[in-house]
Amino acid sequence: MPYVESLRVFARVVELGSITSGGRDLRLTPAVASKRIKELEQKLGVRLFNRTTRSLTPTEVGRVFYEEAKEVLERLDRAEAAVANYSQTPRGAIRVSAPLGIGRRLVAPLVPEFTDAYPETQVRMRLSDRRVDILGEEMDVAFFLGNPRDSNLKMRKIADCPRVLVAAPSYLERHGSPRRPDDLLGGAHNCLLLRYPRSPEYYWVLNTPEGPRKLDVAGRYDADDGDILTDWALAGRGIAMKPRFDVAGHLDSGALVEVLPDYPPPPALFGCLYPHKQLQDTKLRLFIDFMQEAGKRRLTG
Repeated sequence: MPYVESLRVFARVVELGSITSGGRDLRLTPAVASKRIKELEQKLGVRLFNRTTRSLTPTEVGRVFYEEAKEVLERLDRAEAAVANYSQTPRGAIRVSAPLGIGRRLVAPLVPEFTDAYPETQVRMRLSDRRVDILGEEMDVAFFLGNPRDSNLKMRKIADCPRVLVAAPSYLERHGSPRRPDDLLGGAHNCLLLRYPRSPEYYWVLNTPEGPRKLDVAGRYDADDGDILTDWALAGRGIAMKPRFDVAGHLDSGALVEVLPDYPPPPALFGCLYPHKQLQDTKLRLFIDFMQEAGKRRLTG
């Protein structure tokens, strides 16, 4: 359906702000995506975008057409999902987002197994440690690690993910091994923090015999990419709080050692969020069910 494909390209270009990004999201080259837009404009007899060397914005008629086209595409997706429910043959693309570490090491390795079982599906992943606007970015499902804040979305718990404090032996040789949570305070240790705009992670919580203890830790480095924290820890630059699965290989090899093992952080919730209406889609329901079972197996052994 070339016209429907052109509508999808047009909608994603509006949503993502460029022909290159819109085409990439649909696995099309910029040249093919640009051709689809031009064909659509020729068929409609109007200009859908204002183009300059630095920006691409929808015209007034383009904005009107986008709202109508989006409704048509949503209805078509619902119709295809309804047919799939009868045929029990899931097909089509699933747009997935996940944090970098958990996306690379937990979600992505399971994707081929799912698509092998359902060969008419495609999975399109976006990995980022920033908070994703699921509805605004047209994602079908977003995996998370921590506490979700999207009250308008459905949540599926997958598993509790154990976390650990880790540091390189070289760091502990220079600075000493903390023996109590209080040893992390007062600048005695460099705590490597995961921070991004509006991030709540400005403190650590450790389990103690008296209950969970909140610690206002500080350090010289912070980043919005959890893998960077691991790299800094491996380089002997400080102490990081990490999901155990994320650093298991480094712990096994001795490149990192566990810090304060008697005062572990509480486990983080690993789960996924999705719009309420999406669960009627067979492919998404099967994908979430599969990831719940396989992800829990990976984390709990």
